[in-house]
Amino acid sequence: MNSHTQRIVIIEGHPDPGARHFCHALADAYQAGALEAGHAVTRFDAARLDFPLLRSQHDWEHGATPAALVPLQQAIADASHVVLVFPLWLGDMPALVKALLEQVARPGFAFKGEGGNPFAHKALAGRSARVVVTMGMPAEVYRWYFMAHAVRSLERNILGFVGIAPVRRTLIGMVGNLDAGRAQRWLARMRALGASGQ
Repeated sequence: MNSHTQRIVIIEGHPDPGARHFCHALADAYQAGALEAGHAVTRFDAARLDFPLLRSQHDWEHGATPAALVPLQQAIADASHVVLVFPLWLGDMPALVKALLEQVARPGFAFKGEGGNPFAHKALAGRSARVVVTMGMPAEVYRWYFMAHAVRSLERNILGFVGIAPVRRTLIGMVGNLDAGRAQRWLARMRALGASGQ
């Protein structure tokens, strides 16, 4: 790989394993563009990963990462760029995506302690990310009226907390009313982003 080639992890976060959604098409387009440009891509579909909910701080700090998520941790460790695609549900990421991130972002992997500070070192620094979110409302309403609160929380309290920066975002509104032309323009944009590794 040359100096501009990225090692990319795509996490497709739509919780429905039984149907195709626009999130899947967006992830497909990004992946296709990245592969055509020579980037290395590893993809995970959250709905097809079998893992339990975290239920205690002790488990988070001392339990083992579920076996289904160990390859995802390894891929993130090897990656230079992480892409997370999900629909906005009740104003936030779906519970499945949050549960996945809680399991993956464990002490010893996502951050490391030193002395009395358990969060001294952000272990995933040096990686960038793109967050792609689809929603039923206009993206401008979410961005300006709701201040993109769930995405801002993800950027600050999860990705930024473990050192991933910069985090860029793509917000796609009114997905239930996308005509074929607008859908194709979004897919072309995702393909171009994949090719650029951003």
